[in-house]
This record gives sequence, C-alpha cells and structure tokens, in this order.
Amino acid sequence: MRFSLFAHMERWDDQISHRQLFENLCELTLMAEAGGFSTVWIGEHHAMEYTIAPSPMPLLSYLAGKTTTIRLGAGTIVAPFWNPIRAAGECALLDVISNGRAEIGIARGAYQFEFDRLAGGMPVADGGAYLRELVPAVRELWAGDYAHDGAIWKFPTSTSVPKPIQQPHPPMWVAARSPESHEFAIENGCNVMVTPLMKGDEEVVDLTRKFDDALAKHPDTPRPDLMVLRHTYLHSDEDGWREGAAAVSRYYRTFDAWAGNKTTPVNGFLDPSPEEKFADRPEFAPEALHKTAMIGTPDEVIERIRRYADLGVDEFSIWADNGMTHNQKKQSLQLFIDHVVPAFS
Repeated sequence: MRFSLFAHMERWDDQISHRQLFENLCELTLMAEAGGFSTVWIGEHHAMEYTIAPSPMPLLSYLAGKTTTIRLGAGTIVAPFWNPIRAAGECALLDVISNGRAEIGIARGAYQFEFDRLAGGMPVADGGAYLRELVPAVRELWAGDYAHDGAIWKFPTSTSVPKPIQQPHPPMWVAARSPESHEFAIENGCNVMVTPLMKGDEEVVDLTRKFDDALAKHPDTPRPDLMVLRHTYLHSDEDGWREGAAAVSRYYRTFDAWAGNKTTPVNGFLDPSPEEKFADRPEFAPEALHKTAMIGTPDEVIERIRRYADLGVDEFSIWADNGMTHNQKKQSLQLFIDHVVPAFS
C-alpha cells in the first residue's frame, strides 16, 4: 500500500492570502515527502476560491525543485480544456523538470460551472468523449511525429516538445466511476483513481468490483494500479472526530452549491448550501461522515485501510481539502506519518 497527498490551495474567506495558501501547500508536500509518501496530487479547477488550482503544472513544477523523491501528480487535468499538443508538451515538460517524477491524471470534468465558462456551456457529461480521444493522442505525440484526425481535434503532423524522460511514457491515470470508464482505463493501460465521496466503504467495495470486472474482461492486459481518494482527518482525542466531520460536512455542502450551479458566486466565493437542505440526506450529517470519510484515531484508520488493501487497492490518497485550518491539517498528517505509514511499511 502506497500513500499519497491530494491537495489544492483552499480558501474560505479573504482573511488569508493566496501567497500564504501557496506556502501552506508547499509545507504539507514537504511533510509528505519526509514521511515517505509516494506522490503529491494537484488537480485543475477554475474560478473557485475553495479549490484553487487553475493548472497543476506550475505548482507541480515548483514543487519538483523543492523535493527530491516524491512524485508529482496532475490529479487531474480536465480533458475538454486541453488541446492534445498542449497537454503532451506541458506534461512532458513537468517530467523533464522533475527528472522523471511526473504522474498524469486525466478526467472528463466535474462542474457544469466550469464548462459554462471554459467549454461554451457544453454538458459536463460530454467530457468523457474528450478524455477518450485525448489519452491515446497524447501518447502518440510523446512517441514522435503524429497527425490526428479525430471527432474532436484535428491537426497535421506534430510532436511533443519536449519528450518525457520516463519511457515509454509517464504513468497515466483515469478518474473512473462507471464500468465503461474502468474498462477504458484498462484497455488503454491507464491506472485508475476513484473517490467514494461521502458514501461509505460499501462504495469502495463497489468501485473495486467494477475495476475487477473490467480486468476480467481483459485477461491479457497487465493489471494497472488502483488508487482510492478519501477526505482524511486523524485525531487523538476521544471527541476529536467532531471538528473533522463538521469541516468535511461544510466542504460537501459547498461542493453541493458549486455543483448545483444555481447561484452566481461573488469574487470566487460561494456559500455552502444550508444545512436544512439536507434534512433528508443523512449522509451529510457529521455523525455519518465520521464513519464514511477517513476520520478517526490512527488505530481506526489503520484498520479501515487494511480492508482497502485486502480489496486490492494499491494507493490510498489523503484528500487534504476538508475545510480545516492549516495547523489542523499538519497535525492530522503528522499522526498519519507517525502511526499509519509504519503499519504498512
């Protein structure tokens, strides 16, 4: 079992500067590297203060110069927002800057809010076609001269400049949920990243089943890696879970507000959906999130992650975006490093 850190700069009001958030992200990354984590993942989101990462590439490139062993993961770039030539070149450049430590994750996209502003209002569900065309095109460009005549992009002979250090190419990951996305990943030699969001471990079982079913349909294909991403908060006090669960609840209510796409944000901020909206949605309650998010004492977290390992999960990623303060995140991460990592060494 490998461990990784999945983080963005996270801003809930204008009392903290973007520069401070950047420094906080760097500090968490250096802690993760010193603690033996395999990868730091940074995604792509636009015009949202609560998830700040308009491109993972500059952040990961900076971190490449500050680290020596941890791998640098784009988790993920949003396929409809990238031309294949640009994606191939920028990802290869990250691999060069990091001396072969790049991991490239690609997703269809999650927020209609972003598609309304960057993709002409295209339905977010249509992003899957872009992902399926982008992955093989990027690989061809990494390999050498390539002309593309697809349903979405068309361009004459081109290539990736620079070329990646890792051969035949950097590891590629696909964010998957449906059986079809799992099958696409395995057919194309991509690793798989999944998130159960606010659902319980039964969702982890279901997602690993989809992964295994896709593997069974392609018995001659080498098994890729499977990563599970969970909001994670470790505590040592008996009631320490309460502050973690309350913060994650606020995060998901904010996620709901952005995903609903019914309110115009003000200067990048959008209030969480009100608690009363979820009166009949028990999964949003702190007591439920205590059991579904990875919130607990080190011993409780070790027990759950061991079950994930038994299901065939290769990497557990701490989703550090959770509405908590930087000091709380540091304390939680240190508990994970001190107690959980050694249990799987």
